[in-house]
Amino acid sequence: MSEDNLLFYLLRKEFSKWQGTPYRLGGNSKKGIDCSALVQNIYRDSFNITLPRTTETQVEQGYLVYRNQLQIGDLVFFKTGWNTRHVGIYIGNEEFIHASTSQGVITSSLNNVYWKPRYWQAKRILD
Repeated sequence: MSEDNLLFYLLRKEFSKWQGTPYRLGGNSKKGIDCSALVQNIYRDSFNITLPRTTETQVEQGYLVYRNQLQIGDLVFFKTGWNTRHVGIYIGNEEFIHASTSQGVITSSLNNVYWKPRYWQAKRILD
């Protein structure tokens, strides 16, 4: 199994565990979770990597990668408001896992009409 396939498998396994969990700002459980807690939990459980708790501190981790160089497992960040940020995990094929405020834990396309103009940057943690 290639590294990309393994990462994809691990992330899909985590997604199936969290899928449908409702969004809750500050939440960190199956009762409700926010975007940065989801990323923190998935990285801890799948990769044994400890990430900080907030989007603002997660964006300071790893190193910057260009959108056209995204790899499975990269963190993708979005500017969703004047000073609000959102984070998800790239799973390939222009898709990412995240905790949506309206739909809970789902996958979305980077090219989605909402997400595409809000894309900010990506960071690579796994190397």
